[in-house]
Amino acid sequence: MGGHSRRVGRAARKRRQKQENMHSVSLSPQQQYVRLIKFLHQRGFPSSPLQPTLFSDTGRGLKTLQTIQPGEMIISLPESCLITTSTVLDSYLGPYIKSWSRRLSPLLVLCVFLVCERHRGEASDWFPYIDVLPCTYTCPAYFSDDVIDVLPADVRRQAMDQREAVLQLHSSNEDFFRSLQPALSQPTDVLTYEALRWAWCSVNTRSVFMSRPPNHFLSGQDNYALAPFLDLLNHRPDVQVKASFNSQSRCYEVRSVDGTKRYQQVFINYGSHDNQRLLLEYGFVTMDNPHSVVYVEKDLLCDVLKGDKSLDQKMKFLREHDFLQNLTVSREGPSWRLMTALRLLSLPQTLYHLWKAALLGQALCENLEQWGVETVMALCWRLQRESQTALEKITHLLQQCEQPIRDQLEMVRSLRQEESWILEGCFKTLEDNFLSSRPNDGAMR
Repeated sequence: MGGHSRRVGRAARKRRQKQENMHSVSLSPQQQYVRLIKFLHQRGFPSSPLQPTLFSDTGRGLKTLQTIQPGEMIISLPESCLITTSTVLDSYLGPYIKSWSRRLSPLLVLCVFLVCERHRGEASDWFPYIDVLPCTYTCPAYFSDDVIDVLPADVRRQAMDQREAVLQLHSSNEDFFRSLQPALSQPTDVLTYEALRWAWCSVNTRSVFMSRPPNHFLSGQDNYALAPFLDLLNHRPDVQVKASFNSQSRCYEVRSVDGTKRYQQVFINYGSHDNQRLLLEYGFVTMDNPHSVVYVEKDLLCDVLKGDKSLDQKMKFLREHDFLQNLTVSREGPSWRLMTALRLLSLPQTLYHLWKAALLGQALCENLEQWGVETVMALCWRLQRESQTALEKITHLLQQCEQPIRDQLEMVRSLRQEESWILEGCFKTLEDNFLSSRPNDGAMR
């Protein structure tokens, strides 16, 4: 699955008009896709009006050759076409997994299966699917240190956590990987860190949610299913679909809510995710995402308000009441959570008895409300400065790097450009709706 990686204009109507004029090239004649469709037909997948297509704005996707009406089925993929943990446990890897000394996670089991099947090449039953999977990804697990460094602070931490999680998954299971050598055609080091990283990103970015019953051979929730062909559908935040596994038809079904015109790209919706979440989990950012916000980190709050002698006590109070997470600004202005936290931060220690009331939404005097708005502008100014510095560094790095680092940097640049756009919108909203004049110099330092 994939998504958009460019910034878009502000009007959704203009965006749709632009998409209708986007250049596209059918991938159906290519041998890879001919083989994939034949493979799926053999497993019970019926003929479909959807055609694999390369779009100039989104990359690979599916185009419909006939109009899809509201409420109509987009795709119905039989269970026999899905790769689940049952697929793995029923395969040649099953005995090794079932007899292992500890229970393995469903994610690891699927990753191992993908790596081993890719190693088998055309001898694999799943070769037609694996052959069309991306060779690399723009997920943080693939990011170089230079790319990590130009991410927003919170995304940077999560990206580093993601890289570490994949490293840990590999290092903590090397003994199990070695036990699989008899199942492989050649006694080579197949389950390397690089191979596992590829499989991990394949499962995390391309699987659909499909809850499965507990299995005493596995540990943890089992809700991944790889869905060949269906996973070519790209995400768009304004599209509505209904998707689930139908236990009666034994098919994973995606049904349109709004419909799609003939010869247009068919989209689905991965959920109400902002672009930071989309980048971390799927490796892309989407155009004109209505869910996108800029996050205000605790460290930035402390730095902007470092002159407050009671700041530590206030931050402790906010942390105890779970008010230091999801503090954001959007083009429409600061979030309720951010403004509520700032109301508390505006109160002196002598008014400690009002701190709880401030968190419950009690309005304060006009001067303190004004202070909160000016502080938001100071935060936005700092964030904007950080964003511009990152964009300058990205421009410099792009002049020196090659693929695939270039793709990673372009993705982060899109994220940073959107961040700058959001902050500009927030500035304008505050100036238009809250402030009769710009804040004084003291509030912007």
